[in-house]
Order: sequence, then structure tokens, then C-alpha cells
Amino acid sequence: MLPLTGRLPAGENAGLVSACRNGDLAAFEQLYAIHAGRMKSIAYHLLSDRSDAEDAVQETFLRIYRAMADFEGEAGFNPWMYRILINCCRDAGRKRVRQAEAPLDDTAPASSNQAPLQVALKRALCSIHPGHRMVFWLFEAEGFRHSEIAGILEIPEGTSRKWLFEAKRDLRRILKEARI
Repeated sequence: MLPLTGRLPAGENAGLVSACRNGDLAAFEQLYAIHAGRMKSIAYHLLSDRSDAEDAVQETFLRIYRAMADFEGEAGFNPWMYRILINCCRDAGRKRVRQAEAPLDDTAPASSNQAPLQVALKRALCSIHPGHRMVFWLFEAEGFRHSEIAGILEIPEGTSRKWLFEAKRDLRRILKEARI
């Protein structure tokens, strides 16, 4: 039984990817089962809408399925997969703008069951640089290492570390100004 954590030992992930490349649909379904939950979490925090997040994850897996035969594996499957997810989320955000919907609602009223700190943190996160927010979320909430974030976002590892530092600095400043 494989863990449903979004992280597999390198050999097991490679085995599933190899099986997928050979057309094994069961292996592809297993990759989906392992990674979909984490991917939906990331997509939701990028798009702030569960339906859009689920659509982005579905689109991601469609793109992965179509491109699996061309996957060369040099940079690793996980960075490649999460890079596709982030691109799908960006596409969904651009689609919102084109359809004249409100892009990523930063000022949405808080639900009554959210703690004031949670609301303040959400608003503060929405107000920082999108790249910094992405690195912060991937590192602090999703547990990715800087080397993984660098692969996913196609940035140098040092940039990932710098953006995390800047995100934390900006969040501290914003929360301090809000007296939280």
C-alpha cells in the first residue's frame, strides 16, 4: 500500500511514472490518488475557489496524461507535475480576468467561523507579491523544500529562500500594522 501523502520514495514514483509512460491507466490513477489532495490544496490557495481549484487539478492531470510519453524525467516528475499545476492555475486566473469576473477576491468577507487571526493572515497573504506568496505557501503550508520549490517555479534555489524571507518580513509588517 502506497502512502497518500503526495510524496513517494523516488523509486516508487519512478516506477509509477514508467508504468504510465507505457500506457498503464491503473498506475496513472494511482498517481492521481497520491497527488490530487495536495494539488487541490495548492490550487485552492492560488485561486480561492474550490470549484476552480478542482478544475485546475483535473486540467493538470489531463495535460500530464497527454504529455506523459514526452516526459524525459531529467528534472524529476514532481517538479514537472507541480509546474503544470501552477500553469493551469495561472491560466484559470487569466480566464477569470477575461470573463470580467473578480480576479482572486482579496477582499471577500470572512465567514463567521474564521478566527480574526486567520482572516488577517489571509488578507495579508493576498496583499504580498504573488511570487513571495507562492513560495511562502509551498514552503510553510505544503512542506516543500527550497530545491523542490526552485524546480516547480523554475527559479534559482537562492531566489526561493530570498522570496520566503521577504514574504515573512512583509507579513510581519502587515500584521503588525493591523495590530494582530
